[in-house]
Amino acid sequence: MTSFHTPKDRWLSAALGRIEADVQRSADTHLIALPLPEFAARGIDFYLKDESTHPTGSLKHRLARSLFLYALCNGLIHESSTIVEASSGSTAVSEAYFARLLGLPFVAVMPRNTSPEKVAQITFYGGRCHWVDSAAQVHDAARQLAADTQGHYMDQFTYAERATDWRGNNNIAQSMFSQMAHERHPVPRWIVVGAGTGGTSATIGRYVRYQRHASQLCVADPTGSVFGEYHRTGNASLIGPGSRIEGIGRPRVEASFIRTVIDRMLEVPDTDSLAAMQALGQLLGRRVGPSTGTNFFGMLTLAQEMLARGEQGSLLSLLCDAGERYLPTYHDADWVLDQVGDCAPARQRIERLMRPVLEC
Repeated sequence: MTSFHTPKDRWLSAALGRIEADVQRSADTHLIALPLPEFAARGIDFYLKDESTHPTGSLKHRLARSLFLYALCNGLIHESSTIVEASSGSTAVSEAYFARLLGLPFVAVMPRNTSPEKVAQITFYGGRCHWVDSAAQVHDAARQLAADTQGHYMDQFTYAERATDWRGNNNIAQSMFSQMAHERHPVPRWIVVGAGTGGTSATIGRYVRYQRHASQLCVADPTGSVFGEYHRTGNASLIGPGSRIEGIGRPRVEASFIRTVIDRMLEVPDTDSLAAMQALGQLLGRRVGPSTGTNFFGMLTLAQEMLARGEQGSLLSLLCDAGERYLPTYHDADWVLDQVGDCAPARQRIERLMRPVLEC
């Protein structure tokens, strides 16, 4: 049994204490019942768990906390460790927050074309950026930088699925089901998530099986990601172009993406993701991020299928982060037209999906 008598052990105890205190200062995230009365009248209810309310503003706050606890308890982080991550997105922002909480330096390895907004968020929490020329270089560069600094490479894409206790311990899945307990359909017919590392889908899929729930898990996957084909074929050597929806979809198969716990993959075109993002923002009265749009499109698609089969039940997904992070990009009409294309036809499709009228 660890006595915590040595300076090294006392530092570890203090580090774990700071993270646990941070958890206690943060209430659980809200569960939002979406106002879609035409679906509700037919026995189908929509819910979003709002992960944008974490201190660092996204679902990745949970992942970063789990990765730090995993590394600390495995003896991988010490008082003088430099924390290194391959990420230009929300994971880097959240890891920078926890590194600052522990008084450790943090470096995010990222491509040179990373948006200034994300760089500003990382530096706000005291992190710094290490630039590489392309996204394909980030993993090797992060490993080398960690070796050069005698630090620790967090490697979210490998450790996301194993850093979280999927059996409970107030993980996101347990929280979802607890909050759904008093709803009309407390056990969701479908849970819909995106996959970046794959850690969230792995946690939810395992928890559903462990608790013997009847829910099915759908991963809504953006165009360009290899996860859908990997789910079908099991070919882990797949390489693809990657996704234009920030935070989800990958150009390669990641170790934390566990295909065997996923019941269905649904490929979502980028224009449909952004059109659904816009429609959901209007429904909620506030902006959401593009990966939440991908999730919402998946929910609408499954709900229409439930209607066609005469099924009732609930659909549950995640509001991954707020849209204010994407004002110069996904919420800028000129940027979207230039980078993604015309979303007007997709917006018409979304509006049809939001009207639960069966074809005769």
